[in-house]
Parts: sequence; structure tokens; C-alpha cells
Amino acid sequence: MNRTNKILVWVIILLALLNITTIGTILYHNQRDKKVAESIVFDQGRNPLNGRFFRQKLGFDDQQMEAFRTANREFQPKAKEVIYVLDSLKKQIFFEINKEKVDTLKLRQLTESIGSSHAELKKITNDFYLQVKDICDEGQCEQLKDAFEPLYNDQVNTGCCKERGTLCRPGSERGYGAELNRNSNNNN
Repeated sequence: MNRTNKILVWVIILLALLNITTIGTILYHNQRDKKVAESIVFDQGRNPLNGRFFRQKLGFDDQQMEAFRTANREFQPKAKEVIYVLDSLKKQIFFEINKEKVDTLKLRQLTESIGSSHAELKKITNDFYLQVKDICDEGQCEQLKDAFEPLYNDQVNTGCCKERGTLCRPGSERGYGAELNRNSNNNN
């Protein structure tokens, strides 16, 4: 082998290693992103309801995990689509209320669309919950109930604070919704 051929062989080997590394990196990131995307997150302070949660916290066996994955693959795209629509409608409403001349008819229609989209999301979530509940034993059903409770908890929070007109994050201890929750708890 002459010198030119040796150099070409080494270039080919380096290019092959580079391709293998690139493909491996892409597969790794796709798998990691897929796991993140399959998580249901209620709020930042809680664990996401993903496969790991159901295996570790509820103790799902392999059969239950496969049934969960099947239900989750059906649930996630539907829920994400409705959430995307809801977010879009909220942006449209915000844009409309900040116009010089607000079209109140359009505002009402957008608001009604949010209501029907929210109802659709609840239906999808209910179906998913019932599918997962069907694969749980009695003890797991109690833990499942606790995990899903935030989705069905009707705590009112307007997101506005009474303190100096500042905005609060939903769920914070300040603001109108938190005050309502404290008052209703005191009445019990």
C-alpha cells in the first residue's frame, strides 16, 4: 500500500466513526426526548405522571406497564393537540382585548371555544384515567386517585394579587384564589 492509499483508509475510518457517533447521538436524544414528552405534568412542584412514576410509585409490573404505554400513546397526542388549541385561543383573546376597538362578539366566541376545548380535554383525560384505573389493583387505585387529584381539584385562582397590583403565579399563597381557598377551608 502506498502512502495515498493509507491516508484514504484512515480518512474513511474516521468518517465512519464520525457517522456512527452522530447516529448514536441522534438516537440517544430522540429516546430521551420521547421519555420527556410522554410525561403528564400537573404543576412544577409535582412529579410527572410518566412510565417511571407508575412503575416506581404504583409498582406496575411489566404487563401493566405495557397497557399503560398503549393508553398513554393514545392519550398524549390528543391531549397535546387540545392544549395547543387552548393556548392559541388564550393568545387570541389576549390580542383581542388589547385592541383599540374590541369585538365583544368575537371575544365571546373565543371564550366559548375555550370552554368546549377544555371540556374535550377533560373527556380525553377521563378516558385515559379510566384506562389506567382498569389495569390497577385496589392499592394502586388509591395511589392513582391521589396522583390525578390535582386535575380534578376545583381551586379558583385568578392569577392576580391584591397586593400592590402585582401578578402572582397560579397556586401561590397570595392573590384572590388563595384567599378564597383559605376562606372555604375556614368554613369547614
